[in-house]
Amino acid sequence: MTTPVFTFYSTGSLPSGGPSRDLSVVKAYAESGIQMQTAGVWDVVNISEAGANARWSNAELHDAMVKHFNHWKDAHQWKVWLLAAQLHEMGPGLYGIMFDQQGKQRQGCAVFHAGIGGTAQDKLRLQLYTYVHELGHCFNLLHSWQKSYAEPPAPNRPDALSWMNYPWYYPDGPDAFWSAFPFQFDDPEVVHLRHGFRDNVIMGGNDFIMGSAVEDPRAFSSPVEDKSGLKLVLDSPKSFALGEPVVVEVKLYGTDLRGVQVIRHLHPNMGYVQIGIKKPSGRIGLYEPLMEHCVAPEITTLDADQPSIYESAFISYGKGGCYFDEIGEYQLRAIYHSLDGSLVISDTLSFRVKAPHNSTDEDVADLLLGHEQGTLFYLLGSDSEFLKNGNKAFDTLISDYREHPLAVYAHLAKGINAGRMFKSISEDKTVSIRAPQYKEAVSQLSVVVDKSEKEKGADNITLNMVMMRMAADQKASGDSKAAKETAERMVQIFEKKSLRPHVMQLIESQAKEIIEAPGRKKRA
Repeated sequence: MTTPVFTFYSTGSLPSGGPSRDLSVVKAYAESGIQMQTAGVWDVVNISEAGANARWSNAELHDAMVKHFNHWKDAHQWKVWLLAAQLHEMGPGLYGIMFDQQGKQRQGCAVFHAGIGGTAQDKLRLQLYTYVHELGHCFNLLHSWQKSYAEPPAPNRPDALSWMNYPWYYPDGPDAFWSAFPFQFDDPEVVHLRHGFRDNVIMGGNDFIMGSAVEDPRAFSSPVEDKSGLKLVLDSPKSFALGEPVVVEVKLYGTDLRGVQVIRHLHPNMGYVQIGIKKPSGRIGLYEPLMEHCVAPEITTLDADQPSIYESAFISYGKGGCYFDEIGEYQLRAIYHSLDGSLVISDTLSFRVKAPHNSTDEDVADLLLGHEQGTLFYLLGSDSEFLKNGNKAFDTLISDYREHPLAVYAHLAKGINAGRMFKSISEDKTVSIRAPQYKEAVSQLSVVVDKSEKEKGADNITLNMVMMRMAADQKASGDSKAAKETAERMVQIFEKKSLRPHVMQLIESQAKEIIEAPGRKKRA
């Protein structure tokens, strides 16, 4: 399917604030004093070879950015790359993403037309908003409701009528936002664009500035009284080995069981939850994901039938590099941005990163701690030639240290990646395809399941994801019997863990869905 490139939107087509005019992305920035020019013509990527799976993964986007942005340099420059794609693997709820974080940051972004595409006026309005919004991140503009994370910190502005606000976070709701939105940046953002220090604005300059506000130790002080009807909890093991991927469980509970509407996206990648990290040295910073996702909110209700939601988050690696490469005690605290604009703050989670016990532990830590390895864990594996050294480290870990407890994480990343198609854009702008390797995926993921069942592998939420992926791979390869066995085993494993009833019901429904889903005919 061809992705049409947005051209312009007539702002008077629907009720809005400000004068009526035809706005393109270039004109929108011109109104803020920024002259923007295209590099020439749009490069069209032929994705016909992708077949039915024309979705883009974060790993494929990372590879495409590094390989094909001809003007990319690990340097400051007034150049930015925008990919207009059809669909991300997360689904149509993801509108855009700023995805280049290797070396100098803020040089590339993508928008996805499955969620914003169409010719209706509200869709054209959403396309203009999304294009300008994502490019705004590349100019180092934060969301209106996250300005306190800037350097220096500024007050949050959830009521801002700005390109950088989320309509659903506007105090009176999205309809009120669009009716009053003048299609412009707010005044402090215009000051930043026109008069900010060069390195704070230029692509490839200073890193995307989120996190400086929590340099203040008061970020870990007791919160004021919370009347949101919500409770945020971070959970993890009490200790991690040096080099072990740090995965925390983010849980949101409703304390008012009459019902509280919440945004169900709890992973820090989505921006609704931030996690502060206090290192053994005493330094405090914010976990910043490798890729900024701008996603439409998925609303759910926490009540007696569903008292909590939860998500597992890998936070070992991000824009700040390796966050847990020091030995000693760490403290973590999370903030959730609720729909009513209030901030729900978790209690402090403490854990230790332990020193290696022997030379083998040191060797394994060296194989796991690296920028390419961290990127591979973040992306859940990749075929990218630019991450080949990280993949070699994982291969060494699996072959030479197969009995080491941390080898399970290399199996996880390689197994998830093997089970999905990997698209790579060639020099002539066509897509080459590496088909899913289901047998390899099941082989790798089986190791993760076996070790995790013995409490020597992944956390519960990750284990659930792995078993769902493994069953899907078995189903896709035509082995419905094995998929059924995996689904039933998943239920049996979690029945032994004394989970909350509504969590167990969800797992049982997942297993039923796997078993009843149509499968392919098994190949001879």
